[in-house]
Amino acid sequence: MTPAPLKFLLLDNVTMSAATSAKVLSVMMLLHGCSGPSQPVDLKYKATGPKPEILALYEGWFGLPNHMDIGYRSTDPELLRSQIHKAQDMGISGFVVDWYGDRDSSIDKSYATLQTLAAKNHFKVAMMYDEANQSDGATDVVIADFTMFHDTYLAGNAKGRKAYLTYNGRPLIFVFPHGGHTDWAKVRKVVDKWESPPLLIQENAPGPNPEAFDGFYPWVKGWAPDGSNWGQDYLADFYHSMATKYPDKMTIGGAWPQFDDSQAAWGLNRHISARCGQTFSDTMGFWRQFYPAGQVIPFMMIETWNDYEEGSAIERGLPTCAVQPANQGPAASQGPAGR
Repeated sequence: MTPAPLKFLLLDNVTMSAATSAKVLSVMMLLHGCSGPSQPVDLKYKATGPKPEILALYEGWFGLPNHMDIGYRSTDPELLRSQIHKAQDMGISGFVVDWYGDRDSSIDKSYATLQTLAAKNHFKVAMMYDEANQSDGATDVVIADFTMFHDTYLAGNAKGRKAYLTYNGRPLIFVFPHGGHTDWAKVRKVVDKWESPPLLIQENAPGPNPEAFDGFYPWVKGWAPDGSNWGQDYLADFYHSMATKYPDKMTIGGAWPQFDDSQAAWGLNRHISARCGQTFSDTMGFWRQFYPAGQVIPFMMIETWNDYEEGSAIERGLPTCAVQPANQGPAASQGPAGR
């Protein structure tokens, strides 16, 4: 059964035009949290303008039987085209697409269609590699998946290649880790031989071996059973570490509207309250407290565009106190990877 439409209102508590929505995102980026640090920061990777480019994490698994029914299939070209246009109207310039290699052909098909359509609509796409949680041959699997992705989507003759997100001509590849079994230094040696070596972007602040990665992004954290922890301490640790210890690495900002994984089969009773839209506003602008004027991080990733199973989607609007989003629909069985 298709669930009832999710109840969302945009920031003005009634409706918000696409143009106004884009302005709201821009104002949040420019004005919220402008105090800045006292110590100097000199970033290697900076935005080309006064604010970061806004991206959004995209899930391409809807329409599959092991995920909740939200009323559309992620492989539908018309649906994908409309999502691109809606994201553009909201001021979002690209999707970072969760991708599983040959472990899920439907998600790969969704990605392929998105890249082709993005190239025709002045939109960007990037891949977030959802690592398999396996110990045997983990590194070889990653290398095989990356090689497949390169040959299919990044090679010079790849369909829609011009839509792929780059920084100074180098493609960005995001990594969502599982298990910790991959030798990323070995992967790094392989991808450095590509004609345009990618910038590898890992989750969380750097660990013991940061040299294999070019940058890092925060993922939704701060959960509490009552939703009161929106991630302030986690984000403070992330941005402080990146600004003071790793200014030579790319910092990708992270923002989220709320979180509720009660609809996900992998759910762990994790909640972040929307706080009438304040959670989104706070996470969008929090990075400003750690970087001085003129030191603007290049990208901000909204987490997420459409993960309804974890209650973090902005596709249908941002929650307000007038109407809080309802996560409706049947509980999903375990997908290719639970977050």
